[in-house]
Amino acid sequence: MTDSRHWLWIAGLFLLGWLLYLLHPILSPFLIGVLLAYIGDPLVDQLERWKLSRTWAVVVVFGLFSLVLLVLLLVLLPMLGRQLVRLYELAPQMLDWLQHTALPWAQAQLGLADGFWRFDQLKAAFSEHLGKTTDIVGAVLAQATASSLALLGWLGNFLLIPVVSFYLLRDWDVMVAKMRSLLPRNREGFVVQLVGECHEVLGAFLRGQLLVMLALGVIYASGLMLVGLELGLLIGLLAGLASIVPYMGFVVGIGAAVTAGLFQFGGELYPLLGIAAVFMVGQLLEGMLLTPLLVGDRIGLHPVAVIFAILAGGQLFGFTGVLLALPVAAVIMVLLRHAHDFYKLSALYRESPGGSDEPPSPA
Repeated sequence: MTDSRHWLWIAGLFLLGWLLYLLHPILSPFLIGVLLAYIGDPLVDQLERWKLSRTWAVVVVFGLFSLVLLVLLLVLLPMLGRQLVRLYELAPQMLDWLQHTALPWAQAQLGLADGFWRFDQLKAAFSEHLGKTTDIVGAVLAQATASSLALLGWLGNFLLIPVVSFYLLRDWDVMVAKMRSLLPRNREGFVVQLVGECHEVLGAFLRGQLLVMLALGVIYASGLMLVGLELGLLIGLLAGLASIVPYMGFVVGIGAAVTAGLFQFGGELYPLLGIAAVFMVGQLLEGMLLTPLLVGDRIGLHPVAVIFAILAGGQLFGFTGVLLALPVAAVIMVLLRHAHDFYKLSALYRESPGGSDEPPSPA
């Protein structure tokens, strides 16, 4: 009976995975809604502790999210658009600078043969692909408006996100209590412990790491713009996004910023020192203040595991897989941790070379 129950659970998991694979084209707005509700639930609970009703607390949190989104659309988006246009204008000049200044200097320093870089072929390939992407917005709009049904579907999914988020956020505690009441009574404690550990990992990552990414993006972008780097906002935000993996934001950001700084300022030392100082300050703040305060040591997700989870989720399920990657990785990590503990307590781990469960006597 026990074996048949286990096989029934395995079949149910496979059926659930198969349904997710079939439904993943329509799951994105629901998953984004769940993510927003999960992130906003602690704020709503705090407002409830301040004697505000659940519905009004949700309204206040939604108003805060809407205000942040409005500021991003009205202030940040036009600035990013101008910097993207500027990047496109500078791309040919940067390629020429790379061909006639940077690469010859590196070739002379390293003692490489002429034509080692084959830069003409690289430049031709880059220019070809760059030409294909000049009208990317127009191509997206043309694709979206090619069918009125497709456009309506896209708008419907976009408008569905706040609706799903609102109702999930309003009923979050009720749904959690109902799901807990359905657990088998003899397994409730263990399941609640597993869910609590998953919640601790996910909460630390989604709330803590996202705040760290936001703070680093603001620090890098503000510092680079104060230094006078033309593409400072774009590079700073890119470094903040790359900070989802520890130290990757620093590596990506300082590499792009130094390259842009060499092209813009030439051999001037002080602007390059300013760029280096911005990233050093960002790293110090991240290591000494932001990560200990906002994240702590509760994540437990190795950076390599984060990269693999995101890439694997995107490869298997597209954008839906990217949204599911980190929650699934956190659950798998918690399960593997308990499996490791069970293995260390099992007779298989404690079995002696002679076949006895007792440890061998010391010599």
